Amino acid sequence: MHTEKEKSWGDWIRELDDPAKNREKPEALDHITVLDVSYANMAGCFCTSTLAEFGANVIRIEPPGGDPARTFSPWGYLHMGTGLGYLNEGRNKFHVTLNLETEEGQEIFRKLAKRADVVVETFLPGTMDAWGIGYRQLKELNPGLIYCALYTYGQFGPKAACGKADVDVVDQAYSGVVSVSGEPPDDPQNPKPSEVPTKQGNWMGWYAGGAWASVAILAALHYRVQSNKGQFIDVSPAEAYGRCINYGINYYYGFKDTIPRVGNYDVGVFPYTYFKCKDGFAFLSGFADPNWKALCTIINRPDLHEKYPTIFERLNVDNMKVMYKEIEKWTMEHTYDEIFDAVMDYNKNIGQGVVVPGRIASPMDTMKAENWWVRMALETIDDPHYGEVTIANHAHKMTETPPRVKWVCRPVGADNYYVYARMLGYGPKRIEELKEKSVI
Repeated sequence: MHTEKEKSWGDWIRELDDPAKNREKPEALDHITVLDVSYANMAGCFCTSTLAEFGANVIRIEPPGGDPARTFSPWGYLHMGTGLGYLNEGRNKFHVTLNLETEEGQEIFRKLAKRADVVVETFLPGTMDAWGIGYRQLKELNPGLIYCALYTYGQFGPKAACGKADVDVVDQAYSGVVSVSGEPPDDPQNPKPSEVPTKQGNWMGWYAGGAWASVAILAALHYRVQSNKGQFIDVSPAEAYGRCINYGINYYYGFKDTIPRVGNYDVGVFPYTYFKCKDGFAFLSGFADPNWKALCTIINRPDLHEKYPTIFERLNVDNMKVMYKEIEKWTMEHTYDEIFDAVMDYNKNIGQGVVVPGRIASPMDTMKAENWWVRMALETIDDPHYGEVTIANHAHKMTETPPRVKWVCRPVGADNYYVYARMLGYGPKRIEELKEKSVI
């Protein structure tokens, strides 16, 4: 039996933060109630998913017919009436319906907000305020309320009143990040389909907005502990994604120029990209001078090291194109495993510089990767409503208050009776009356 000091770091820390033991530990936010009234927007849904994973009592409020976000799914495929995108972000939430455009619905929302800690919404700026249930009105009823609104252009500024809905592709485009995506054009006047600004394949603008919003909400909750004050949080998903633009802004202000579209190249480091190989694509990194020499040794191309000896030659985009083609001649003659073995053999036995390899994984490869399952980054849950569903799990591993997924999703209005009875004391008769009047 190993003592604590004899255990490897991996064995020792796994015992403390093993996700399989999450349900045995307390939840950091189980005393917090969140009202999620995001509409046709996955930024709000992702924000509250994060809070729900940490135990917050998230009440997802949809229109009586359901939120359009439930239809966001590849080729319109629905699993038991719900799109695949929403299935990933309905986790741990109680789902109720409420028509916020009716006076009675607005009054019910006020009562809920009076008992809540957080409100998250994604309507056009001023919409909730015009309904009499925005932050301006709700803070009078609940001074400790934290109210977070997400919108592409923010709640104020020249574009805030443009009347355009927040959609992910606009968030991405307005962020500035898309300007450097896509392949560099050989002929700028006649670019190929791959040589134009290209959006991320997933909802990166929405997910960035939701992530930034959840962090701000947690900071506001911490501040409230000391001050007893709530606050308004204004999050632009476009600004959130723009925060990921690395050195693009600094480069512009330093040189009065923009970084060109360079595709899989990187104007800060090279080589640091993907190369085609016999069975897919391989990532190779060897950009520092000793590492570049190591890579040239591995592929038996000392001439490349002689021609491009320093990082300054290697960061010339025209030179990158030449080096890329020469390196790819070697990778295309090998499988990824052969590339990996050659690189690791060099790193281990020669070690004059280090080259980093990596496999480009398809979704099916990811699903088969043991590391993801051991760390429970992927988890299959037997949900009472939706059956067996495999989800992308939380990214946090924590020793004391870890996140967890307790259920995948709920159908539209599934928790009307439970939530309205528990929070407002409504009985079955009252709930049926509200249904008949299309309030819920």
